[in-house]
Amino acid sequence: MSLKSHRTRLLDLFETPGDDLVYLQGASVLHRHGTDYEYPFRQESNFLYLTGVDEPDFSMILDLESGEYHLFAPWRPPRYAVWNGHITPPEILQERYAPDHLHVGGSLAEWIHHRSPGAIYCLNEDQSRQLSQLLAKEGVPRPLIETSALSNALAWCRVIKDEQELEWCRTAARINNQAHLEVLRALRPGMHEFECKAVFEYHQVRHGLVQDAYNGIHASGPNSAVLHYTRTDRKMEAGDLYLIDAGHEANGYASDITRTWPVSGTYTPVQRMLYSIVLHAQNRAIEMVRPGIRMEELHLAAAKTITAGLVDAGWLNGRVEDLMENEIHTLFFPHGLGHFLGLDTHDVGGVRKGEVIPDRPGLKTLRVRRELEPGMILTVEPGLYLIPALLEPAFEDSEKSHWLNRKKIEPHLQTGGIRIEDNLVVTKEGAENLTTVPKDVDEIESFSREANSTGT
Repeated sequence: MSLKSHRTRLLDLFETPGDDLVYLQGASVLHRHGTDYEYPFRQESNFLYLTGVDEPDFSMILDLESGEYHLFAPWRPPRYAVWNGHITPPEILQERYAPDHLHVGGSLAEWIHHRSPGAIYCLNEDQSRQLSQLLAKEGVPRPLIETSALSNALAWCRVIKDEQELEWCRTAARINNQAHLEVLRALRPGMHEFECKAVFEYHQVRHGLVQDAYNGIHASGPNSAVLHYTRTDRKMEAGDLYLIDAGHEANGYASDITRTWPVSGTYTPVQRMLYSIVLHAQNRAIEMVRPGIRMEELHLAAAKTITAGLVDAGWLNGRVEDLMENEIHTLFFPHGLGHFLGLDTHDVGGVRKGEVIPDRPGLKTLRVRRELEPGMILTVEPGLYLIPALLEPAFEDSEKSHWLNRKKIEPHLQTGGIRIEDNLVVTKEGAENLTTVPKDVDEIESFSREANSTGT
């Protein structure tokens, strides 16, 4: 499939388009706090999905009446080349992005005024406001602007990946797998978290993936229980756990892998026990991935497996069913099992418009609330964390404390957390796992011993 097929798929959703238009504004270069410090450019994902344009300051229109695609390119003054480099000539833009009509430096407002649409579909309120301001500046009467249908339609389109999109995700995953492995090879006591981050990013960039998919997590010791930890300034010690949750993009398509490794190369008995519980939960959920299953079924299966493991270890008291009913598992597993993956790390389409989110601690954090279908990409990411901010109040709560073996749990509150995440493509038969980074305890420890013995 192609970018044209993406646009056609979107057009097909507007069954009675009339003389309406779809308008999308591409991204611009962002600056830090009013300075001339430029953040690396990243195109708005929906714009990238429909156009393939990876340059700033473009906009596009789909004419729902004719089906034609108009691309509006900015006019660049000659001095732009002095500071920003080559100015792409119109003929190259036409060849590269293949619009039905290319407008270089033309007035979008004037074109809309001449076209006189009945309504314009915008992505969101921000883009609606920008378009309204542009039209007002040019003295063009504001048409009816609708801001909900387009985002829902694009989410529906993007949730099922075509073969080219799957290949880009496979590329991102393949390089991400290697980068994670190189971090495990380098991991030693005495390193700082930011050193591991540097190793990871080096191996991504050297293979051509220069855009991180999200702000990666490199967390050691108690920091590994902070779900979105980003400081990376702690020096790691023997006996610590190190959690890496990071990935880069290939052509805009993300990979998102998490592993939790022993800094000294060997898990302590308690770390091994907790890690094995999480791995068992992940394997159980992965086995269940297939078309027709709902994400909450996977989540609850993983949560039940974690709960049963903690009961077997003597950390929780009572029947697994009763513990689940009372949401005790959320003290250790407070987030959803996973999310869709694609042009965004937390990709669109997980929750349909009008979907009711259960007001239960174990389910309200889920990012996916629908049956899985072939062509979807999701992450499966259970975790088990010792978070003082959750457990210490629970020890004093009469409704929760009797479920907890405080004597066993409390001495390990600084252990941190364990999370394991793989990326899966839903297939007709089940799932294709794109993640090959070691996660078996014996395999991880064997790899670490070999890396330490060779000094690599």
